[in-house]
Amino acid sequence: MKFCNAGAEIYVPDGLEDVLALDRVTHLAIGAHQDDIEMLAYHGILQCFDSDNEWFAGVICTNGEGSPRSGPYAGYSDEDMQKLRRQEQRMAAGIGRYAAVIQLGYPSSAVKDPKNKLLTDDLGEIFSVCRPVVVYTHNPADKHDTHVAVVAKVIRALRCMPPAKRPKKVFGCEIWRDLDWVLDEHKVALDVSGRENLEAALLGLYDSQIAGGKRYDLASMGRRRANATFFQSHALDKASAVTYALDLTPLIIDDGLSLNEYLAELIDSLVRDISAKLEPFGL
Repeated sequence: MKFCNAGAEIYVPDGLEDVLALDRVTHLAIGAHQDDIEMLAYHGILQCFDSDNEWFAGVICTNGEGSPRSGPYAGYSDEDMQKLRRQEQRMAAGIGRYAAVIQLGYPSSAVKDPKNKLLTDDLGEIFSVCRPVVVYTHNPADKHDTHVAVVAKVIRALRCMPPAKRPKKVFGCEIWRDLDWVLDEHKVALDVSGRENLEAALLGLYDSQIAGGKRYDLASMGRRRANATFFQSHALDKASAVTYALDLTPLIIDDGLSLNEYLAELIDSLVRDISAKLEPFGL
């Protein structure tokens, strides 16, 4: 495979040739940063972990140079941090039994630049080899600018594919803005119960973030447990851990549907729901 960025790499934990490794992928996650896919796409990792015919792979768009750092990593240069974060992501791919992990190595500024088409082109190259049934990425209501840029370029790349070859499902998952605000009928509750040891191992690998001052491991696992408990107010819990997602599939079925239009309907639905509950009280 040829990528626009010379620093891009493909890592295949079981040593299979790159094209063959990607050809087997059924569940593909595309995240902005190292550790994003373990947070947003744990459902796909869990789904494929023990499967004989389903395989998970991840794509990381940025190089990790802008990561906050303190403690044992306070003195790390941007170059040092890039090397460390790449290695952490490779380790996660091995423990999670990924088919492959692709690290494209772009600076965040390039990903966020609407005029820069290189990431979109690289994603198109990946989709030309890898034909996933399910794609996980960031949700377009995320408050992190780089996350929003990634989901926009994922949708653009998917729209360049022939309709018959597009994935069956595209999920936009929560990280920097959770999706509890979305009405239940409009959000997807992905059951990620079980294998808490695998969950903890994958999230705990990112020592550069955890020891550096960000407890993404505890926050992610806590959110999943909270989602499971607070999902239904009048029913017993059916899962012990849940990740919320938006079903972005309509955006690759209807190429004319904009992300703004899609989100506006979700927001309007929330406003109508809140207003309807308050109206009887006349306040």
